Amino acid sequence: MKLTSNAARLLAAAAITCTAILLPAALASAGSAATTGSPASGAWRARPVTAYVVNSGSGTVTPIRTATNEASTAINVKRYPYAIAITPNGKTAYVTNTLLNTVTPIQTATRTVGKAINVGEGAQVIAITPNGKTAYVVNNGSGTVTPISTATNKAGMAIKVGSFAWAIAITPNGKTAYVVNNGSGTVTPISTATNKVGKTITVGIAPGAIAITPNGKTAYVLNGRGTVTPISTATNKAGKAIKIPYSTTFAPSGVPGQTLIASTPNGKTVYVASQSAGTVTPIRTATNKAGRAIKVGKDPFGIAITPDGKTVYVASQDSNTVTPIWTATNKAGQAINVGSLPWAIAITPNGKTVYVVNNGSNTVTPICIATSKEGKPINVGFAPVSIAITP
Repeated sequence: MKLTSNAARLLAAAAITCTAILLPAALASAGSAATTGSPASGAWRARPVTAYVVNSGSGTVTPIRTATNEASTAINVKRYPYAIAITPNGKTAYVTNTLLNTVTPIQTATRTVGKAINVGEGAQVIAITPNGKTAYVVNNGSGTVTPISTATNKAGMAIKVGSFAWAIAITPNGKTAYVVNNGSGTVTPISTATNKVGKTITVGIAPGAIAITPNGKTAYVLNGRGTVTPISTATNKAGKAIKIPYSTTFAPSGVPGQTLIASTPNGKTVYVASQSAGTVTPIRTATNKAGRAIKVGKDPFGIAITPDGKTVYVASQDSNTVTPIWTATNKAGQAINVGSLPWAIAITPNGKTVYVVNNGSNTVTPICIATSKEGKPINVGFAPVSIAITP
């Protein structure tokens, strides 16, 4: 269907200003195939892109339609939800219930809650394989990882890892899951084909976050004494530690929006936040050399990078701000005011909007990337902690 000149102008204006527009149904349907088509399911991807916010205090998940920034009716899940992950086809969201040692599945099409899945003690973070077949749940209380078949929502046998398992990342080819063990200062590789663990990899003291480059060649682990350990995924050997400004506390990787380390889409740079120092350090992956630390707000708690790789957004809890960093220059832009205790941050797949979860004010702040302006806060549930956006 050919767009009229007026419709084309409306779409162009919306792209620049982040303003949601309402199109006639026929026109909206025609546009969805071009802008929201999915290799897995083109029909499903025609549905609106939705952000799901986990509210730990109220035991709910709030859906937000990203086209309009409107919150829908909250979905009741079990008590104490914490982390959320969405399958690559966008059909199912999985929410960990940390104190209940369960995972709650949500069908996104109907927003219905399925039967809770029993996992290990202290179910905290969760990651899903790129093919969408398996969700891996990190249980920090039992030092285990529980695989869940997404086809049946059945939990497999728990996989023993290290002490106080804390974070997880899966290689882009889906072959290996790397689990960070905060208590034992190690990383455990798990073969997703067999769910067998490989030889334990020693990293630094109190590791708490991990990121894998898009080419899958290197995993970077943030340690608690101001170092980052690179791991070759081909050999599972740790390289020389990279020094960064000191950091003492961590947001666990695997909780969407709560990560202190992230790679640019081209894989050339990894950005690492140091909570104690209030800085972000760029590391060149070609040389594993750290660049000059970039000053951001106090206690940075979440990093998100735009799909085009041009901007890093850093949420800082004690400053109630989000700081943009231009990757071309590694210069920080003007801080953007958000709500109280920004706890997590995520960016829409089209790269137009940043969503910031404000744990202290029970809101989500949308930020228009084109203008670096914050929008009207969106009310969600009590004590929101994490966010995930459908593909």
